[in-house]
Parts: sequence; structure tokens; C-alpha cells
Amino acid sequence: MSILENHIHEPKIAYFSMEIGLRDEIPTFSGGLGVLAGDTVKSAADLNLPFVAVTLISHKGYFRQEIDDSGQQREYPVDWDPSKLMKPASEQVSVTIEGRVVIVKAWIYFVESPRGGSIPVIYLDTNHDKNSDEDKILTDQLYGGDASYRIKQEVVLGIGGVRMLKKLGFLIKKYHMNEGHAAFLTLELLHKFKKDIENVWDEEHIWDIEPVKDLCVFTTHTPVEAGHDKFTYELFNKVFGNFFPENIMKKLAGEKNVNMTLLGFNLSNFVNGVAKKHGEVSKSMFPGYQINAITNGVHSYTWTSESMKKIFDKYLPGWANEPEIFVRIGAIPDDEIWNAHLESKKKLIEYVNTVSNTDMDTDTLTIGFARRATAYKRADLLFTDLERLERIGSGRIQVIYAGKAHPKDDEGKKLIKNIYSLREKLKGKIKLSFIENYNMEIALKLVSGVDIWLNTPLRPLEASGTSGMKAAHNGVMNFSVLDGWWIEGHIEGFTGWAIGPAPTELEPDKNMNKIDADDLYHKLETRIIPTYYDDRKCWIRMMQNAIGKNAYYFNTHRMMRRYVTEAYIR
Repeated sequence: MSILENHIHEPKIAYFSMEIGLRDEIPTFSGGLGVLAGDTVKSAADLNLPFVAVTLISHKGYFRQEIDDSGQQREYPVDWDPSKLMKPASEQVSVTIEGRVVIVKAWIYFVESPRGGSIPVIYLDTNHDKNSDEDKILTDQLYGGDASYRIKQEVVLGIGGVRMLKKLGFLIKKYHMNEGHAAFLTLELLHKFKKDIENVWDEEHIWDIEPVKDLCVFTTHTPVEAGHDKFTYELFNKVFGNFFPENIMKKLAGEKNVNMTLLGFNLSNFVNGVAKKHGEVSKSMFPGYQINAITNGVHSYTWTSESMKKIFDKYLPGWANEPEIFVRIGAIPDDEIWNAHLESKKKLIEYVNTVSNTDMDTDTLTIGFARRATAYKRADLLFTDLERLERIGSGRIQVIYAGKAHPKDDEGKKLIKNIYSLREKLKGKIKLSFIENYNMEIALKLVSGVDIWLNTPLRPLEASGTSGMKAAHNGVMNFSVLDGWWIEGHIEGFTGWAIGPAPTELEPDKNMNKIDADDLYHKLETRIIPTYYDDRKCWIRMMQNAIGKNAYYFNTHRMMRRYVTEAYIR
């Protein structure tokens, strides 16, 4: 009997994502996009949705980060054994790459919900004895290699994924592409609906686009140009051979190059951005397309600390599967919320002191900043004016950083190095720590244990942002630029604080650095620090507001219900 016997009896929604972050032991994710995908699958299991997910096995993970004494990031492969965590499928399929037949096998992991739901996640793997050495490693490195490696990976994910689902016995009623990495699946579907050449008057009309569009949903996640995969037609033809004609491809994916986002847009009846503002920015990037907005969320149970779970279970039974119950947060006494937070804070500070020898304490206002280290996220905005920061924060704040820079992102690596160098400059004034090898376990410690969650992206380049939503689930207020989800979640002095002016721009403006830094310092000095030290009652009320106004809405249960009603049932 097949291990999927209980999963193939009803039509499914197939969710394709290059990375899916379910747990640290399965290191097939790099950050926010992958963790969001994992949270999506977990909520689908909790809500008992007819769902199956498809991704790549990434044998060497993204990378393990080490930071040397000078602040230089070093990258090392993450070796792990899928056989210890998932089951191999007996079926296999093949794709053709550069004229070679490449065999694709699969591993299956089941996401089990305490409520009884179970979602299979299919991990595609080209490490097969019959494949050439260069093809065996196509599913080794997440976002590794050059353009040639990437396009081949995306053939495996998109085309191999559709074929694998069919071979495993799944009947698919919707294909949801989480970003453009999976958009080649549309080409496989076009082949499925290909008309007989005798019944059409030219080659173009062989390809029946409408039934493919009816099957497809596309989510775009980034307003950053580099985040949209593009490949030359020379490379496309080399990899695909005669699988799909270039002249038709140019109408679907762009004249100049193969734009994977455009391919997804043109072959999906439902396209969405991941926050209201991101929907607007995406429309300006891709004029003429109907782009909806479904704001991201996080999986409430995964991203709530143990101490907070205990008081939620006590006063708000059912919260994990109905996060809207968080609106009743006022039922929890102030001292119990504060003590639950202090418990999380102690665990974080103990951990930080163990790994970084910074001698932090639980009484000091603690600011957290953890996300991918890349220039537009402006991790160093806090240090724009060191003298002013010292004057405001000496002995009053301590700061914890974490995050990885992509191996090829020199600017991101420089950011890490700069922040590292400030530890000595600020010694004796402001305690500063940078935690290496950021992962899900460290993330939960951080978002639940700090007092303030800092976010400083250059507008409007933060599509959504989800770490701040995780913080809100733990009563940690956001102190953030008004971009992404925070435009929707922010009520000044109530759920947290804004940095800089209201959002109006559709293009980034680097002149905002000074304006944003000035406002950051002003609010830190006049509102945040005084409230923390002098008005504990107000502080706890804001913690409650973060849970009752933010966590109740910005969760993947609400997000998935919207996908079902707006994208899947069409």
C-alpha cells in the first residue's frame, strides 16, 4: 500500500515553493519566504484543507553561517540525511535538460496537525545513480550556482513537480506558485492542453492558455528587481531544446528575456501581492495586470513562546486554531502577561550571553533586529549617528542582531562586518551582540524575548515582512518603517511606533536615510525608553494591543481562509 494512499482520493491544491521551512532539522529554506511557505502548509493542515506541497530537497541546505572575530561571514554546507526524517517515494519521473534525460525521485514528509489534518510535502531529488554528476547536484544547493544551475533547478521544480504529482496519483484542481521559481509548471500544463494541429489555423493557437489560467494562482513576494528571476533566451533554448517554442515564450514571458514573474502572471487567473502596499507597488512594476493583495501571516502556534502559550491556553482556550480569539486579550491579568514575557526574555538573555559573552541583563530595554542581511533592509540605520545613540541609549538599551547575507551579496556581508565592529566602539555604553547562523529556533527566542522589534527597510522594498508578526504574537511591539504589513498593523503609540513619514512612494528614495534615522532617535528618546522605564502599565497595555490588534489578524489561518475564498474557489 502506498504511503500516500489516504491522500489521493480527493482533488488537491498543489502549492509549489522553491523553499519550505518547517523545522531546522530540514534545512531546505533560507529565510522569510521559506518560513512563510512552511507556516502556510501548517495552517493548511490545521484547517484540514485539501493540500499538497512541492519543493526541492536541497541536500546541502542554504548554508551554515560562521562569523569570525573580524565580522567576516563564512559559509559552509549543511549536511543532513533526509532518510532520517522522511520516506522515499517508490515512483520517479524524468525531465529533459540540455537533451539529457534527468531522473527525479522524491521524498515525502507529512505535516501533521494536532487537529487531525495531514499534508504531504514532496521533496524532489535528482541525486540518482543514473544521472550524470552535474545533474545529480541540481537539488543540492538552495539558491546556489549560476543562472544555468538556477534554470535547471526551476525545470526540476516546475516540470518535474507536475509530473511527480501525476505519477504519485494526485488529481490537482489548482496550482499555486509561490514566487516565479515554479513558473515553468505552466509550460507542462500547456502541453497537457495542447490542441491537435489539424484543428487550428496556425502554430500559436495550438497552445490553449485559458484552461491553464483557470488552474493557476501566482503570488509575487518582492518589489526588489533582483528578486524576479530572468534568464536569456539563449540559455532557455539550450536547456529546453524544442520543448517549447521561443516565439510563443516571448509573448508569455517577455521579449528581452524569460521573466519568470511575467510567465506566472500571464498564465494565472489570480495573481496577488503579500500586503496592500505591495499590491500597489507590484501594479506599478507590472502595469496592466490585475494584482490582488492577500497580506501574509504567521503560524500562531509555531511562533508563540512556551510561556505565552501557557497563559493563552489558560485564558483564551482555542487560540491556536482560532487566532481571532486574541481580541479577548484583556482577560489576561497584566502581571501574568509581563511575567510570561520576562520568562522568555530570561531564556533569550541566557542564550545570548552563552554564545556571545556580552553580559546582557533582563532589566535593560532590549531591541531585536533579525532578518536577511542585505542593503535595502538598512540594518545599520540605528548607528547613523553614534554620538546621538550613545547619548540616548547608554546604559538604557541593549541590542541583539542576527541574519545571513547571501554568499554573493558583498554589501550584505559588509553590513554584518560593520555591525560587528561597533561592539568594541560601544563597549561600556551599549551592549551589542550579533548571533551567528540565524535559524527558526533562534528566531523564536528573539521574537519572544526582546522588548522591541526593530525594522528599518527602505520604502517601498519590504513586500510584507513576517518577523514583526511573530513578535506581535508574543506581545513584543514593533518599531518599524511604515512599509509592508506594518502599514496595516500600525496604530501609533498603541500597537507600536512608526519610523519616518507616512508611506506614499512607489520608488525607493535613499534621501530618506537621514529623515528616518532622526525620527528613530527622537521616538527612542522621547517615547520608547521613557515608557519602558517609567510607565510599566502603559507598556503592558501596548503589549496586549500588539496581541489583540496584530496577532489576531496577521496569521496564516486568516491568510489561508482568504486564499481559499478568493484564489482557490474560482
